[in-house]
Amino acid sequence: MTKIIGLTGGIGSGKTTIAHYLAQKGIPVYISDVEAKKVMKHPAVIDAIKKAFGATIYDGDELNRVKLAEIVFNTPERLANLNSIVHPAVKLDFKDWLARNKEHELVVYESAILFESGSYKDFDITIAVTAPVEIRVERVLTRDKTTKDQIIKRINAQWSDEQRVSKSDFSIENIDLEKAKSQVDDILKILRIKQNES
Repeated sequence: MTKIIGLTGGIGSGKTTIAHYLAQKGIPVYISDVEAKKVMKHPAVIDAIKKAFGATIYDGDELNRVKLAEIVFNTPERLANLNSIVHPAVKLDFKDWLARNKEHELVVYESAILFESGSYKDFDITIAVTAPVEIRVERVLTRDKTTKDQIIKRINAQWSDEQRVSKSDFSIENIDLEKAKSQVDDILKILRIKQNES
């Protein structure tokens, strides 16, 4: 039976880097942010987002992500509203993806808001990826066209590393990538031993 790993971490923690490492090891990985962007192009989702945030949030079929981020990361109620539209659609998409990958021993669902959204309840194992805030900010500044203030707002809109770790089965400190990969390998050994025992 397929075990589902919920992989989480705040913005800039390196959770997607860890997800890619797991994929290199042959484990199918569903990256919820990537898939959510695809889901947000579905007509029913577009209609719901336009209804909630106004038609100008889209330019044709293209979502104005900068404008949407300014709205939702400054107002928790608006973020909750967006999540109530997108999360159910992503959940259905993941269910279809999981059916296509059911022959695998392990699969991974990667999401920054695994605990905040409550989706962690759907997984067999949870792993939190952590890194100090200053490292996370630097990573995001290097990766994205954004400001330090915007990054801090996004960090503050998510759970803290301490909260994630307290709810997770395992945690990975991702300051040095090679050390983080070694932690992943150790976790996989434990999971495979447990899988063989059951």
